[in-house]
Amino acid sequence: MNPDHGREGALPHRVVVLALDGLLPFELGIPQRIFGRAADPARGPLYEVVTCSVRPPGPVRTDADFAILVENGPEALATADTVVVPASYELGPVFEEGVLTPELAAALALVRPGTRMVSICTGGYVLAAAGCLDGRPAATHWASAEHFQRLFPAVAVDPEVLFIDDGDVLTSAGVAAGIDLCLHIVRRDHGTAVANDVARRTVVPPHRPGGQAQFIQRPVPEPQLATTTAARAWALGRLHEPIQLRDLAEQEAMSVRTFTRRFREEVGLSPGQWLTQQRVEHARQLLESSDLSVDAIARAAGFGTPTSLRQHLQAALGVPPTAYRRAFRAGAS
Repeated sequence: MNPDHGREGALPHRVVVLALDGLLPFELGIPQRIFGRAADPARGPLYEVVTCSVRPPGPVRTDADFAILVENGPEALATADTVVVPASYELGPVFEEGVLTPELAAALALVRPGTRMVSICTGGYVLAAAGCLDGRPAATHWASAEHFQRLFPAVAVDPEVLFIDDGDVLTSAGVAAGIDLCLHIVRRDHGTAVANDVARRTVVPPHRPGGQAQFIQRPVPEPQLATTTAARAWALGRLHEPIQLRDLAEQEAMSVRTFTRRFREEVGLSPGQWLTQQRVEHARQLLESSDLSVDAIARAAGFGTPTSLRQHLQAALGVPPTAYRRAFRAGAS
């Protein structure tokens, strides 16, 4: 991956999407939609998205009643800064035995060392069969997680998260989780403001709370008219203030016990986990977009003290506030 791509005076970061027979058209379109909309007023497009096949240019089957015409062959993979592998329903020996077909192996051999590898849904099977996920954590669709783990025991499969960022290899859960992952990559590469702009244009939330555990079918109470939406909106408007669980429950006129249960059903997190997540995101935005001191950001985000902010940011992002700000501004320069 060329870290200079997307900076002023350099070519846009090149994303090559590998279209395999049996692909899902929705997932194939996610990288183009998300990366293709990321732009900077001064620098223009930040990514160039190219689609390729493992064969010479021509039609590629989909799981729908139409094929798509792919105009690039596997040689495009040699030009990639990031390779994205969407899901396919025709993975054959990759899905059944955990091994690449000769055609797919030859195509992936063209990928340059250091290229960032990304999968959407069961596209992770391709990365695992290629050895990219050995000894690493990975996400895939919850319905495939058990099979994935049996087939690739060297991979640490997490069936509950929407995506996993393991540096140069990133994997997502099923279908729309590919949107979450691609937005995360834009945010990682170019900051919250660019990612939020892409999310607004795409009409999706810039960050979806919780994990895919909230989408797994399980016995739940009958749907109720009452939700926790108003409490969440209320909290987002006063992150700088102390917020207790009973304060949130009062916004919905619920008992603490009922509110906590309903909140977890809707969001996939406890109220406390969600509140910490929102405060970290707010602190992150302030670190990127303001010159406020770490002490002031800690207060504005509701952490109270710089020590608390450092602890939470370190746990969420792996870096302390000053290092995050320095790294982001260096990457955006």
